[in-house]
Amino acid sequence: MHKHLVVFNVVGLESSNIFAMNLPNIQQIAERGTYCPVTPVFPAVTSTVQASLLTGKYPNEHGIISNGTYERSNCSVSFWEQDSSLVKSPRIWDFLGEGVAGDVNSAVLFWQNTLHAKSDVVVTPKPIHLESRMIMWCYSRPPSFYEDALKPKLGEFQLATYWGPLASSKSTDWIAAATEVTFETQRPSILFTYFPHVDYSTQRFGKNSREVKEDLVKADNLVGGFIEKVRKLDLLDNTEFVILSEYPFSDVEGFINLNLLLRDEGFLQVRQIGGFEFIDFEYSDAFAMVDHQVAHIYVKKPTRIDQVKEYLVKIPGMDRVLSTVSEKHEFQIDHPKSGELIAISDKNKWFTYYWWYDPTLAPPFATTVDIHRKPGYDPVELFFDHHKKSIPLDASLVRSSHGRPLQLDSGNASSIFITSKKDERVESLLAKDSITSAELGSYLIESYT
Repeated sequence: MHKHLVVFNVVGLESSNIFAMNLPNIQQIAERGTYCPVTPVFPAVTSTVQASLLTGKYPNEHGIISNGTYERSNCSVSFWEQDSSLVKSPRIWDFLGEGVAGDVNSAVLFWQNTLHAKSDVVVTPKPIHLESRMIMWCYSRPPSFYEDALKPKLGEFQLATYWGPLASSKSTDWIAAATEVTFETQRPSILFTYFPHVDYSTQRFGKNSREVKEDLVKADNLVGGFIEKVRKLDLLDNTEFVILSEYPFSDVEGFINLNLLLRDEGFLQVRQIGGFEFIDFEYSDAFAMVDHQVAHIYVKKPTRIDQVKEYLVKIPGMDRVLSTVSEKHEFQIDHPKSGELIAISDKNKWFTYYWWYDPTLAPPFATTVDIHRKPGYDPVELFFDHHKKSIPLDASLVRSSHGRPLQLDSGNASSIFITSKKDERVESLLAKDSITSAELGSYLIESYT
């Protein structure tokens, strides 16, 4: 009978959670199979880690150096671009070749950079922005899968539950239900799905909060529901379950307005347009593309790199600044798209993208949920100022962050790999002192293609 692998990406699940909490379904998989801690690739952020898990490569090879990218050729920053072509290394479905007798080989739901991916089944949010409204929609392969198979059964996927102040476990409920429909109707041999909701509660409330614990239990229940679905389909004996996570969190007690500090020193320039201040990427000697606890600093003139670094390392809350090829290579982030400098905050700090002195001069997108136009990741979008009816410009609201190299924080929680299978390949993987996201990706590719 056809074998199946189902991979749950439960963001926010840490190695320390597995047996310290009441997570019976996840615990049962770990007890019947095996598990180990995982060191995320650097930076430990969504798009980068997911690319490594699916390619078995590090960022200096697959090219996803953060959740955003800066194009030096046209002086533009873009975040959360979805196209598959951004990942410059083959992913697991690219190794599967052509299907046999119409069998579906792979399915991927809600992982980053899967728009136009060559997986047999793809579902990823892709709302259509019109002048007066937004059409909720998900891109899918086959083209009719979302419209004909998922939407009639589950209703429209609601983007507001996936990110922003209304983000909640409702997004994961929909994804979990879509995963069941996909498995039942398409029977992929390899299926990847994404449970995002614990990420939101961790950033809002802190990693040890009641809300996070409740959301982890919710994730466990959804895993259990899927296992029961597989049981009813009489496929349990032919299905392997893998549960993994992308990165651990660190609770934070403050933030660094990195672009504002660069502006203080005259490195960053702004232009006032329509009464608002925007970064002048063309004339700035240096600016920061921030992403949680990591920032790529793009320095226009090579002669100013040392000067900018000398200033950055003195900033309170700054852990270190990578500048040389060897320093970047130590963390496998020596890629042409990376900044001339890469800043890493202390464990209890994170970087904002803010650059204004006067909040009334902040661009209009600063107080809205606008993930694409902000030149940095903005977790404050998870909050809402009901008095002003907008996103607040208050970075102190954020309780937890991530992104730092895990090797800088020895003894702390790590991400996790759990599999229901025990065999020589798994034992060989676990024989290492520690494994990285990229090594875990290589294991998945070598074992299932």
